[in-house]
Formats: sequence, structure tokens, C-alpha cells
Amino acid sequence: MNSFLKIFMPKNKVFYELFEQVADNASKMGKIMSQVVAEPDFDKRAALIAQLEDLEHANDELTHSVFTELGRNFITPFDREDIHYLATSLDDIADYIYAAGKKINFYRVNPNDMGMQKFAELIEQSVHQVKLAVTELRDMKNMRKITEALVKINSIENQADDIFDMSIERLFATEPDAKEVIKKREIYQVMEIVTDKCEDASNVIESIIIKYA
Repeated sequence: MNSFLKIFMPKNKVFYELFEQVADNASKMGKIMSQVVAEPDFDKRAALIAQLEDLEHANDELTHSVFTELGRNFITPFDREDIHYLATSLDDIADYIYAAGKKINFYRVNPNDMGMQKFAELIEQSVHQVKLAVTELRDMKNMRKITEALVKINSIENQADDIFDMSIERLFATEPDAKEVIKKREIYQVMEIVTDKCEDASNVIESIIIKYA
């Protein structure tokens, strides 16, 4: 009878551990992104961007493991749809952080730019809050901590929208080179998307805690 019941026991630890690893890697990427925009040397930036690439690939593997476990487990800690959405949104965060770093060196843009500096700061803050919220999902005992993290993520996303508008306005007002305008605008867009993806993860977490807390 015990053996039979084990088949239907949710393997909570597997999913929680995978999500926590993904969120931790994203948080590390946020810190490295801040280092990328603070580094004036192209080659040193390239080394940092290589670290972003390694962490992004690691998160791809972890996300694949989440989907594999989703196929193996009959009972899951929360809705299968929510697990899929959370895994996808966390993976997107890593994808866009790496994309932003890669574009900075690919376009040979000087990241000593007020917009990029501020975006990097907001990204680091936002992914840290995502990590805090994901870590608390394991037992959902500290609801206040989760809620505070989600509110901060939403606030940061709103700030990023404002920074994007101000950065674009400043770019058109001060940058005479049309090519530089195009390059920087694209980097701003990708960095702003990171905060959007953090908010997507926040929305999924909010859905989960409403259902299960």
C-alpha cells in the first residue's frame, strides 16, 4: 500500500530545487550585467559576457529538466500550467540579460551611458527580488516576504518604463550619429524587456500563492 501511495506523492523538492537554481543563476546574471556596463575594456567585458552565456546555457538545461520532470510526475506541487509558465518566464529573464550583454559588445557600444547604467541597476534589483520570491515558494510560510518582493518587481518595471522613455528622449537630443542611435535604442529595448520578464514571473508567482497559500 505504501509503495502504491508513493506513486501519487508530489515530488515537491525536485521542482523547487530546479526553480531555485534557475532564479539563483538569473540573480548572478543581474550582478554580472552591472559589471558589464561598468567595464570600459572591450576584452574584459567579453569575459564577463562569456559568464553570462554560461549561466544562460545552464538555465536552458535546468528549464529542460523542469519540463522533463513535468512529464514524469503525475502529481505536481502546483498547477502544471503554472509550472510551465514560471519555468518559461524565468528562462526568458536569463535569455534577455545575455542578449543585452551580447549586443553591447557586438555593436561595440560604450556602455558608459546613463540609460544602460540605470537599466543594469534595475535589472540587478529585479532579478534579486525574483530570487527571493521563488525561494519562498517552497513552503509559502512567509507570505509577507513574497508579497513585498512582488510589489518591488512591479515598481521596478514601472521605473524601467520611465527610464526607457527618458533614455530615448536624451538619445535623440544628444546623439548625432544615426547608427549609434539605432544601436543604443535596441540595447535599451532588450534591457527594458528583462524587467518585463521579471514582472511576468512575478505574475505567475502571484497566481500560485493566491491558489495555494
